[in-house]
Amino acid sequence: MKKQLFKILARINKIVFPSFSKKGLDMSKAKKWQLAIIGWRYFTTKNSL
Repeated sequence: MKKQLFKILARINKIVFPSFSKKGLDMSKAKKWQLAIIGWRYFTTKNSL
């Protein structure tokens, strides 16, 4: 059940949040909100696998 929830969240994240790696974002120059989005996407993707 938990894994299904994270799979759904990962799909929603892919649609809603931007992909910073495709935009060539430099991690050292990223703003706090960008780092928060990256962290959230990583957390949900890791738990969905």
